[in-house]
Amino acid sequence: MESIYNSEGVPLISFGKRSFVSTAGAPESKLINNPTDSIDWAVTVDDYRIAPWGDNNDFPQQADLLIEKTGVLNTGLRTLRNVILGQGIFPCRVTGLDDEGNEVLELIQDRDLLNLCGGRMVRRYFERALRDYLKFGRCFPELIPNADGTKIVGINTINAYYCRLVEANTRGEIENCIISGDWPESPKPGYKRIPVLSEYDPYDDLQSRRLARSLGKTSLIYPLSDTWSNRDYYSHPIWWSAKLAGWIDLAHLIPLFIRRMYENAMAIKWHVKIPYAFWDKMFKKTDYADEATRKKAINDYQNKIEENLCSADKAGKALFTGFEIGPLGKAEEQWDIEELKLDMTAAEKLTTSAASNSEILFTLMINPNLLGAGMPGGTYAGNQGGSNIREAFLVNIANAWIDRQNLLDPLECYLRYNGVTDVELRFRNTILTTLDTGAGTKKVVS
Repeated sequence: MESIYNSEGVPLISFGKRSFVSTAGAPESKLINNPTDSIDWAVTVDDYRIAPWGDNNDFPQQADLLIEKTGVLNTGLRTLRNVILGQGIFPCRVTGLDDEGNEVLELIQDRDLLNLCGGRMVRRYFERALRDYLKFGRCFPELIPNADGTKIVGINTINAYYCRLVEANTRGEIENCIISGDWPESPKPGYKRIPVLSEYDPYDDLQSRRLARSLGKTSLIYPLSDTWSNRDYYSHPIWWSAKLAGWIDLAHLIPLFIRRMYENAMAIKWHVKIPYAFWDKMFKKTDYADEATRKKAINDYQNKIEENLCSADKAGKALFTGFEIGPLGKAEEQWDIEELKLDMTAAEKLTTSAASNSEILFTLMINPNLLGAGMPGGTYAGNQGGSNIREAFLVNIANAWIDRQNLLDPLECYLRYNGVTDVELRFRNTILTTLDTGAGTKKVVS
């Protein structure tokens, strides 16, 4: 039999010529032991003990591969990224609140500040930071000071593939990050060590480094993570619960199972029944030198019949056969062509696939209607129109607040350190509206 195994060597699904076998239940051990408060093992780089990211120190690489293989997860994460980022940011001042409790904003007409907020550097930082934040649960923004440490001149996001945190000190502070393209293997000489700012108060840490005249010698990591998973080194991403529950594995198995159905059970369309008497008369044994030559002639004849009748361009073509009536008054040599009716269909499996897609989207807090996936556990045709899509989009924007604030923190620290005060950063959104409002979209800020 042909089997597909998980990373622990357990056969998840097996196919044989006449059977299909799957493994049910859940493993007793956890699928991953993430180093939170203690480290079971570590990679040592010179004098630094590295906290491994995942069982084999390759969680980002394996998670990215899993996302690439799961269409609904990949699209869901990309959609969530786009919803959170909206149409970018702009600088403003909050001058008060209106009667409904909404902020009254005053746009800051500072050309340099507007260019910074709308420029490529900030857009690139947001896009890459949110990519790693959503995919892996941890991202590594980098603040770049000038040579004397008096200003921050750049903000960047280092690819999480290449980042591993050094074990925390006795005070529980993570002080350094090792950057190397060799991960998950031990880095070769030439790796880069970048100090990590205090997660408690990064701005105060920046000022302390400036006073100690250590700022300017290297860039600094401003750590960000989705702390919902309570892991101090590497937080699990929000979609990881769908992996642990088995929904992602199921999303992989359903198309494989359906493909196997088409390759095996659904490959045979017709059953052609031919009497023995036909072969005895059509291919007389006395006409052939040996049995092998006769069998070849019979096979060639069968292939010609199949080629003559099958394929789309042969549809509706007639087949002429002759037969004779035997001594007992029954037809001899008459061909009987029967269409095979299969009891097994893909409909049930497609419903299960839709359910797994919905469950994966729920872990991302994305209403399936936003992607046209309909109600939980239903088929894709179950969505209920534009109003559901608009409402789902508004709910996602409302839920984006905390992630947006996390993304803005390093940029606000950048501005504050450079003396830009009394400035708020807000995201711009395009909101879908109904036609009776007189407009297809409207601009709002959040």
